[in-house]
Order: sequence, then C-alpha cells, then structure tokens
Amino acid sequence: MKLYRFLTGPDDATFCHKVTAAVNKGWHLFGSPTYSFDAETRTMRCGQAVVKDVEGAEYTPDTKLGDY
Repeated sequence: MKLYRFLTGPDDATFCHKVTAAVNKGWHLFGSPTYSFDAETRTMRCGQAVVKDVEGAEYTPDTKLGDY
C-alpha cells in the first residue's frame, strides 16, 4: 500500500522539523514544496507532500497516517 500525506505549517523551524521527522520515519518527499501567504493570519505557510510504501497493511479512510 502506498500512503500519501500533505504536511503544512508556518514558515519556521517547526515545519522543517515536521518534514525531517517524517523523512526519518521512512516517508519520501513527493513533488516540490509549496509556499503561500495566509491572509487571515498574515503569515507565510509551507507545504510538502510525502509518500510511503507500507507492506502488509490495508488502507481504509480510518487509517491514521501519522502512525506510520
């Protein structure tokens, strides 16, 4: 099974740590990162898609992607 997640966060070190933690758990970067302005909070936001192949598991809508 292949899992997909889209990580988001403010443009600061916490976002980089979130992506680093996912990569260290076996997730792989998928595509280019995104960067946009959040007009409501007046801050920049980052996003990065990650994917992971998981053997022996079956996907359901209840799958908690962060557990992988």
